[in-house]
Amino acid sequence: MGKVTGFMEIDRQERKYLPAADRIRNFNEFVIQLPEQTLRDQASRCMDCGIPFCHDVKGLKGCPVNNQIPDWNDLVYRGKWEQAAKDLHSTNNFPEFTGRVCPAPCEASCTLNITDSPVTIKSIECAIVDKAWENGWVVAQVPNKKTGKKIAIIGSGPAGMAAAQQLARVGHDVHLYEKNNKAGGLLRYGIPDFKMEKTHIDRRVEQMSQEGVVFHTGINVGKDISVLEIRDSHDAVIMSGGAEKPRDLPIEGRDLLGVHYAMEFLPQQNRRVGKEISEGAEDILASGKHVVVIGGGDTGSDCIGTSIRQGALSVTQLEIMPAPPEREQKLVTWPNWPLKMRTSSSQEEGAEREFSVMTKHFEGIDGQVKKLHCLKVDEKFQPIKDSEFVLKCDLVLLAMGFVSPVEPGMIESSGVQLDERKNVNADTTNYKTNQEKIWVAGDMRRGQSLVVWAIREGRQCAQAVDKALMGSTVLPR
Repeated sequence: MGKVTGFMEIDRQERKYLPAADRIRNFNEFVIQLPEQTLRDQASRCMDCGIPFCHDVKGLKGCPVNNQIPDWNDLVYRGKWEQAAKDLHSTNNFPEFTGRVCPAPCEASCTLNITDSPVTIKSIECAIVDKAWENGWVVAQVPNKKTGKKIAIIGSGPAGMAAAQQLARVGHDVHLYEKNNKAGGLLRYGIPDFKMEKTHIDRRVEQMSQEGVVFHTGINVGKDISVLEIRDSHDAVIMSGGAEKPRDLPIEGRDLLGVHYAMEFLPQQNRRVGKEISEGAEDILASGKHVVVIGGGDTGSDCIGTSIRQGALSVTQLEIMPAPPEREQKLVTWPNWPLKMRTSSSQEEGAEREFSVMTKHFEGIDGQVKKLHCLKVDEKFQPIKDSEFVLKCDLVLLAMGFVSPVEPGMIESSGVQLDERKNVNADTTNYKTNQEKIWVAGDMRRGQSLVVWAIREGRQCAQAVDKALMGSTVLPR
């Protein structure tokens, strides 16, 4: 694959960012794309490694959607960009999403990562799809004939969008329901624009509309319309509403003003950028405030970048887990995703990070949060004696992950069975719930996860639904 000696002759070169002083002035994307020749050189580093752990090998998921990474790396190296785009889209409906927000487990599992210099897979993937859009190679795939089957998909995040596109392309009449005013789910309302501008979603919505998908936005299924009513008027229903129930922090002072979930904070800013009016919502702004973000994951990082762009006086991120090692033990972890210290672009912009910290209680003045009392913990999360400290804060953002889908409404009224984690119960072969004509995909089934896993589940669920309705299917898993 690629140039046989490429990995020995060419060093890894990754995309760079605009300087922090420039990028924090707006909410635009700030990644500087590599020149075409550099990308071709980087693609040439892909080895003929025998076992390509960068995609699915006996359950080791380098890439959950099974991107044929060595194949399109070779095509890019040879300058065959249009064919590379076709190859990329054969396994991934929305590579411009994953090329921007996926953490790239494929690179962690790359054979060259044994020496900390994996192929720049994510950069190449993003470049392929961006070039495809620029050159008009991404077009609507309208089916030649209709099946007469009508399918409802509830939730227009990456799982719902992937399922809808796949099913529309084989001729089904697909109706996609979204409770918000625009499609995209947390891709649109949870991921800040500086990581992924929403024009990328808009043009996919336009493509899918041309392919026959009907979007019903501003409709909260389970509240505005019964899920059973939708089931009775369709041949199949896919629930893909995500896992939106946040993990809370029930400590003293939780009810003070200024303590909010991350998903109360981030969608507001996305709506401001998208010029959507959020009626009746309290403005949550970091401007001129000392901000504390509780939670060390991607959502916490997004809160940091957003707070800095809003003009926070300071941003501190707390994580109860101990600081991970600077480097992983390759012989223990590779080709699996390693636990090691990672610093996001948002964290680089000026956040203080504290590890092994437990929050004790909030303190306020006149009902407004002003201080956060904390202490250090050991590796077993036991308090360390005399380690208490206090942080000044005017805004606290809880970004500790999501525990399950929201049960009231659609899930409760549908009667679907839940697993022990309160996710909708279904296997990864059929994605079928215990209720007639109802399937499930994405975070609503597997719990909080990555965009790339949502796309995988949406595609596989679409294949299962098509097979159940038609007796056979040409859709890939």
